[in-house]
Amino acid sequence: MDFDRFFGLLKALEREAVDYILVGGIALNLHGIVRATEDIDLFVRANADNVDRLKRALRSVWNDPDIAQIRLEDLAGDYPTVRYGPPDEGFVIDLIGRLGSAFTFDDLKADVADVEGVHVRLASPESLYRMKKDTVRAQDRADAQLLKDRFGLKED
Repeated sequence: MDFDRFFGLLKALEREAVDYILVGGIALNLHGIVRATEDIDLFVRANADNVDRLKRALRSVWNDPDIAQIRLEDLAGDYPTVRYGPPDEGFVIDLIGRLGSAFTFDDLKADVADVEGVHVRLASPESLYRMKKDTVRAQDRADAQLLKDRFGLKED
């Protein structure tokens, strides 16, 4: 993943005041658990103003007309994840409005990390653990165990 592009996205999210929480592999890395990943997972508050700010942030990094296809109706709908593939990049961005009935934006606790002067909202170790511990993906369960061990987390 091109760090400069990723960093550009983080700066744009902060500049546009997007209400988001970084989850997934990159959040694990920022918490000190090294894991390779090829996507950026952003849990976003699914309301009209926030989705507009999100699209402005994305447009400031990529001149891509497909950004217009990101819609509140999708992020707040029955299948509340939008996968955006920026042009000429080796990664995708998963925009998550909620995870089924298990997690909404308000269910997650966020920590703020300073990444080269940019304030990044990332899911707390406890939130990441709760999101990953009971999934069917072996990688998620392994991540949950690493989080539990590193941060001394207790079972719910």
